[in-house]
Amino acid sequence: MTNFLIRTGVNAVALWVAAWLIDGIHLADGDATFASKFATIVLVALIFGVVNAVVKPIAKVLTFPFIVLTLGLFTFVVNAFLLQLTEWISSPLGLDFEITEFWWDAVIGALVITIVSMILNWVLPEKEDLDR
Repeated sequence: MTNFLIRTGVNAVALWVAAWLIDGIHLADGDATFASKFATIVLVALIFGVVNAVVKPIAKVLTFPFIVLTLGLFTFVVNAFLLQLTEWISSPLGLDFEITEFWWDAVIGALVITIVSMILNWVLPEKEDLDR
């Protein structure tokens, strides 16, 4: 359970940093209260985590030839697709999450999310450390 909460927190921070750095990604931008914005960020992070857990393995298998052909760079396009899918799921749920353009905003956002997640995963404890 602790590992799930840490992963959700990492996703939330990574999504928030991507929205902060990239003008085309809007996450909890409205005039809502801090609690409402925080809840929106956490719920979008949960959706992003579920999309990554369910869709990412399927997408990687289907795009494996492109990933090999581009020496792994197509992974960023797959991650951008997952980010766009998260937006498509979040919108009908009434969550304030929008990506303006797929190519630049979603792809650069996926790159930022990957970098922030890597840094946070280096800093935070491993699953084995939490079980002790």
